[in-house]
Amino acid sequence: MNHAKEAAPPWTLPRNNSRVTLKNILVTGGAGFIGSNFARMMLERYESLRIVVLDKLTYAGNLQNLADLNPRFAHRYAFVQGDIADASAVHSAFADFSIDTVANFAAATHVDRSILGAADFIATDVTGTHVLLEAARTRGIERYLQVSTDEVYGEVLSGASTERDPLAPRNPYSASKAAGDLMVLAYHHTYGLPVVVTRGCNTYGPYQYPEKILPLFTTNALEDLPLPLYGDGRQVREWIHVLDHCSGIDTALRRGEVGHAYNVGSGEERENIHVTRLILETLGKGESLIQRVADRPGHDRRYHLDSAKLRALGWVPAQRFEEAVPATVRWYRDNEEWWRPLKSGEYLAYYQQQYGSRLRGSV
Repeated sequence: MNHAKEAAPPWTLPRNNSRVTLKNILVTGGAGFIGSNFARMMLERYESLRIVVLDKLTYAGNLQNLADLNPRFAHRYAFVQGDIADASAVHSAFADFSIDTVANFAAATHVDRSILGAADFIATDVTGTHVLLEAARTRGIERYLQVSTDEVYGEVLSGASTERDPLAPRNPYSASKAAGDLMVLAYHHTYGLPVVVTRGCNTYGPYQYPEKILPLFTTNALEDLPLPLYGDGRQVREWIHVLDHCSGIDTALRRGEVGHAYNVGSGEERENIHVTRLILETLGKGESLIQRVADRPGHDRRYHLDSAKLRALGWVPAQRFEEAVPATVRWYRDNEEWWRPLKSGEYLAYYQQQYGSRLRGSV
């Protein structure tokens, strides 16, 4: 993936009528889907930056997502295996690499898994966030950016969520993310920590673990396996390409006002059935692969973000859904060696637990 460098002044930000320079960014969860794309984008955009990825390497953390960074950016990139809930590992990373900025992508993120068991979500999304905030506070960093989700606003049946709306999560995953958001903002108001929160919509693109709808349905279709579509498939999501999401996060980090949240949405809403059909059309597969299954408990019908606040900072998404989704589908088709090893072991156990009885009793 080649991204043009942003024509911008040096990596500096205004803060309280002074200017701060960000040099060493700790990207937590940087071996995951969005985090790895962000690390790559930032290294390509800014020649003066050093990126340090801290990742626990759970099932969704994959060093293959970062495999190209060592030869290309060996002097400006480092990887550290560690858990953000481990205070010793976090403080060591801060000290060893003179960290002045945190971009926290580390999270347990899949709603279905949170319904099966919430403990990992609380450990990472709440406790881990607190550990990072304490490290950031004691070391006096320049910026702390928390990557969050539109799901913290809860179901939005009409209109769009703004940053002023109350948080109303309806599943364990979104509740854990909302708790993290509130803790981050509390550290700003209580301790003056220079924080920014971003809340993104459904994100798609390369390197996404094949449990979310687009990579799951794409890889299943490539294997001629059923596509387990929840309920009537009319659930509505706002979709954004991962590079647009990462660009929005970069904008909020550099230009956002501390103590504020920024929605990162494309404005492109689609029903799940539309996404499913576009995947099949791209791969030349028939709709007979669609298998409607019992809906998940408390499935939110719709999310939609008002992103005017971020757009006012100059950010505009570049990718368009009807072109970028087929391109993403083709990436998975052409990179079977990346995803096929992932669909084994732990993945198969999870898949059977989540979909086995649903597929046997499909609607």
